[in-house]
Amino acid sequence: MLLELKKGCVYGPVSSRRLGRSLGINVLPAARKVCTFDCQYCQYGWTRRDCLASADGFAAVATVLCEVEATLRRLPDPPAFLTFSGNGEPTLHPAFPRLVDSVIALRDRVAPTARTAILSNSTRVGDPAVRAALRRLDARIMKLDAGSQAALDGFNQPLEPLAIDELVEGLGDLGEVTLQALFAGGPAGNHGPDHIAAWLTCVERIRPVAVQVYTLDRDVPSRHLAPVPRPDLDAIAAALEARGLAATAF
Repeated sequence: MLLELKKGCVYGPVSSRRLGRSLGINVLPAARKVCTFDCQYCQYGWTRRDCLASADGFAAVATVLCEVEATLRRLPDPPAFLTFSGNGEPTLHPAFPRLVDSVIALRDRVAPTARTAILSNSTRVGDPAVRAALRRLDARIMKLDAGSQAALDGFNQPLEPLAIDELVEGLGDLGEVTLQALFAGGPAGNHGPDHIAAWLTCVERIRPVAVQVYTLDRDVPSRHLAPVPRPDLDAIAAALEARGLAATAF
């Protein structure tokens, strides 16, 4: 069963394998998924092809801050992270840079031990304002599933033209990033020796501080995907470590 969309601006705290106790911040509309990708494996299902055509439904900055502050004040202990995520790609909020600054200021005032993070599909790293805002966060967990243009177009299915070389260059320019990559088998998947080799080359160009590789563990919209066996994930992580890159297989 696919996941339901988040109903409000705040969810959790959730126990995250990658971030520990994390309070999610959904800055995207509650009624629809808004994303620049239509990934074969998205836990929220397929992306409407017209989802980028309207700016309706995005929460006001003041509304997001009000909900985050109210939740933080209710919690007996602050979360480890305040994490921008939610119903699609969080950097698509029209006021994303201002949201980042406002949440950081709120964190400093109400929960100074918490860190800020984002789970992003990386597609907007080429925008200077977005890139600057991302750098102000404590942790940038960025997506890169593809090592070639064919894999990007077939597996992640961008809704707008996106060149793999520009994506890799933008991630390399971003600074300290953690990369996430989901690998799936099957006819619509991205797992195979040629793809892995191309992906490893892209990751080497980026030089992330860490890489997290994983596979399917919940229902997905595509019927043409299959989980990758754990030994294959471990082999990808080992190949990264052989190149001097910290890697974890989940």
